[in-house]
Amino acid sequence: MQGNAAFRGPMGLAIHASFYLLLAASTARYLTYHGVSGRWVVVAALVVTLAGLYAVVVVQSRRGGPWQPWVWPVLTSWVVLVWLAPSFAWSAFPIFFLCTSAFPRRIAYPVVAGLAVFAGVEFASFSGRTEWPVLLAPLCTGALIVLAFGQVQRENAERERLLGELVDAKSRLAEREREAGVLSERERIAREIHDTVTQGLTSALLHLEAADELRDVDPRKARGEIEVATASLRDNLAETRNLVHYLGSPDLATQSLDAALLAAARGYVPSAQLQVVGDPVALPDGVRHALLRITQSAVSNVRRHAHAQTVGVTLTYLPGAVALDVFDDGVGFTVGDAHGFGLPAMRQRVEALGGTFGVESSPGEGTVVAAQVPVGSGTR
Repeated sequence: MQGNAAFRGPMGLAIHASFYLLLAASTARYLTYHGVSGRWVVVAALVVTLAGLYAVVVVQSRRGGPWQPWVWPVLTSWVVLVWLAPSFAWSAFPIFFLCTSAFPRRIAYPVVAGLAVFAGVEFASFSGRTEWPVLLAPLCTGALIVLAFGQVQRENAERERLLGELVDAKSRLAEREREAGVLSERERIAREIHDTVTQGLTSALLHLEAADELRDVDPRKARGEIEVATASLRDNLAETRNLVHYLGSPDLATQSLDAALLAAARGYVPSAQLQVVGDPVALPDGVRHALLRITQSAVSNVRRHAHAQTVGVTLTYLPGAVALDVFDDGVGFTVGDAHGFGLPAMRQRVEALGGTFGVESSPGEGTVVAAQVPVGSGTR
């Protein structure tokens, strides 16, 4: 129930403290006026019982156990105590809070109303005559407590509803991002297959068809066409293996990020080197995965197009960010003339994480692929 949190929180501590303070003050007032004669033994026993039962309520509520059933013995003990000694009616106000915290409104309202009337009557018995302010004070106080606590409960319910909606919205957003990532990955793989395997197989098929047409006319040209088709098929087999290697990436769960990046790079270029700059920090899984895929894609491009002698990967830990640089001394290219899906896919990965991506290259000057991703509280 919504009121339980308030009963166990700072407001609850204030209610508990006021209850015991008023119980002690009422006991002192009773002793001042009546001493230890007459009903004192019964009153003292009820005071101890009431204090103990209330303590059970407090302990159970703090532990998160079922404390509401204990409220009824507390109310019964208090009613009997006030009936025997009206001085204890002063502790009615924390009792009102207890009722509104323990019971739903359909039970709490009539219970508080009944206790307020009872407390007003007992208050009036102090002076031995009927005084309307004294009779009405508990009723008004009980009504204010019920209304105030009801407002707190409604605000808590609305806050929890909004928090629930926020959690659901974040969950839906994360799911959409995962779906977008899957679709992007499928699109990249489809483009890779189209740009490599499909085109290569098409070329091999054309050469084989040409060889079939030439086998009776010019056997030598036919053998040449077959040799070209065979070379194309070998290249396609290598491309297919590279693609399978890309999909079967190093396991980030069982090794460090730098080890995974080096393994990914050497899967394409065995001589690749890795350098780590700065003090390593724990990175979100999404960032680790993106850095791995960027390394794989960049080094794959180096192997396919750059004809490089040296390939290096630098992982730099910056304040609030991590940077990845993949560089080579290959043939380079004009960045504005670049075609294909690899570089746009890398850029999309980085920008989806709120980072920046850049490529520096020129013909004959090698290439640097640079990515920087924030790793603060805003990183998913």
